[in-house]
Amino acid sequence: MEKKKVVLIGNHHIVIYNFRREFVQRLVKEGHEVIVFLPVTEEAEKIRELGCELVDIPVDRRGINPIKDARLFLQYKKKLKEIRPDMVFTYTIKPNIYAGYACRLLKIPYACTITGLGKGIENGGIIRGIIMRLYKTALKKVKRIFFQNEDNKKLFVERNIGQGRYGMVNGSGVNLNVFVPKAFPAETEPIRFAFVARIAKIKGIETFLPMVEHIKQKYPAVEFHMLGFWEEDYKEIITQFVERGFIQYHGMQADVVPYLEKCQCLVHPSQSEGMSNACLEMAAIGRAVIASDIPGCRECVEEGVTGYLHEMDNTQDLIEKIEKFILLPYNERKRMGELGRKKMEKEFSRELVVDAYMKELYETGSN
Repeated sequence: MEKKKVVLIGNHHIVIYNFRREFVQRLVKEGHEVIVFLPVTEEAEKIRELGCELVDIPVDRRGINPIKDARLFLQYKKKLKEIRPDMVFTYTIKPNIYAGYACRLLKIPYACTITGLGKGIENGGIIRGIIMRLYKTALKKVKRIFFQNEDNKKLFVERNIGQGRYGMVNGSGVNLNVFVPKAFPAETEPIRFAFVARIAKIKGIETFLPMVEHIKQKYPAVEFHMLGFWEEDYKEIITQFVERGFIQYHGMQADVVPYLEKCQCLVHPSQSEGMSNACLEMAAIGRAVIASDIPGCRECVEEGVTGYLHEMDNTQDLIEKIEKFILLPYNERKRMGELGRKKMEKEFSRELVVDAYMKELYETGSN
């Protein structure tokens, strides 16, 4: 088997360590040289322990700044020209576009994964047009565009971006050996809900907080637990909710399982997803999920069976679904979690996603 030099590019260590760790491990195990481009922080250093090299390339994940984005493109181009990898895999919007364009110019085989459309595309208008034109330019010679849901794929098909070189993966998948079924909380314990996401508008925080206030006033024994890092300025209001006893905030956690297993249900009122990792992980440990009825969430939930879907940005609808779950008999709440686990085993094993990427690597040069 020919050994290859493979580069993975993301905009945050979570993108690689949390969601592509098994891919890196498989590459290393099979003898390939692996180099990862991302903003290097103390937390990112653990990626090096997987047996790969880290290259520090900072990424401004917010908005379009022509000067910063041009600098990012030039950094990608310079490093890729030095390394000359056999294959590049990119994840998230800016790596997809700017590293993708660099690969195109350098004639390096590359595959990108659309992990979500992002606010710029979702909101429409002039920014959407700019981003889609950038994608079309960057991905003109792409080897494969992997999508995590059919709705995202449809948009690229309509614009003929990538000329039909498409593949599908079920999100990042979920490691069923790490996220194993956990004993359901006892009937005597409070009903606890988890929110696991970046604290940002796009993750539904402005839908979540009014719901929490309403439910806590009506069902004071119910608990809401939040995990995630600050991305936007919600610190003051979250602090107020904590002080009022409405929320228990646990910050960013490397291992979320000890927190998730104490809860009966995930609340994920997101506005945009490729495929929600939080939903997959919560279902994998045997818990129900209440999420927005959007691409990237609806695939994770079987309505009324493994959880509920609510209309995006509709706090009242979210309140109704939360209350519906609270009023279910204990055994039905528990059964939802059990069926969620079965769904993950059947459809969302991370090994299936890793296999798709490995196949693309070994087919490099065959297209």
